[in-house]
Amino acid sequence: MILWLADDSLEFPPLEQALVEPDGLLAAGGDLSEARLLHAYRNGIFPWYNPGEPILWWSPDPRCVLFPNELYLSRSLRKRLRKQDYRVTFDQAFAKVVAACAAPRRGQEGTWISDDIFGAYLNLHHQGHAHSVEVWIGDELVGGLYGLAIGRVFFGESMFSRQRDASKIAFAWLAHQLQYWGYELIDCQVYNDHLASLGATEIPRQDFTRRLEQLRDTPVCHAWSFAISRDDITGARHE
Repeated sequence: MILWLADDSLEFPPLEQALVEPDGLLAAGGDLSEARLLHAYRNGIFPWYNPGEPILWWSPDPRCVLFPNELYLSRSLRKRLRKQDYRVTFDQAFAKVVAACAAPRRGQEGTWISDDIFGAYLNLHHQGHAHSVEVWIGDELVGGLYGLAIGRVFFGESMFSRQRDASKIAFAWLAHQLQYWGYELIDCQVYNDHLASLGATEIPRQDFTRRLEQLRDTPVCHAWSFAISRDDITGARHE
């Protein structure tokens, strides 16, 4: 059984009560208010549900993460990063990035990014909590990602690519910039081969929450604009 959240409380059940199958399902209900979302992320919980379903809250075990100083770039990706045919920006097209992440993908019939999710994260962006990375070729948005920054942790939500390696370019620029700013952890939520190819790994949920408790209350003072170059990025660990 999972707990149905009360409308008048932000509290979640202990993470140890999350189901094993489906992995990490912790609670249902509640809302997508700024206060509830921030409280959830600060405690290692995130929403993920299909349109028409109740809001479902998750904390999987193990947790997929990437340590910014362990970003891995293959030879082919390093070569792609050196090219001058693209440019990368921060927070210049947040709504467009979320819309692109929500667009149907090959082999998928729908998307989990509903209008409610879209509106909730757009509000978090306006409040300075959520951020986007955009990859452009000319004036065309060809890739990007978005997520939340809390303390020295970046919580990745979704990414998209309309050109080969565009989402990896976005992630590489983000990871290196986060390392420069002093971030120590990128939450990738659930393992997949795409993230693993960049250096993501799985750690026990208990280890993740311990690290989160250490990092969530130490804000990093900076403006979300790049302070790195292509040469900085392509110096990351590689084959």
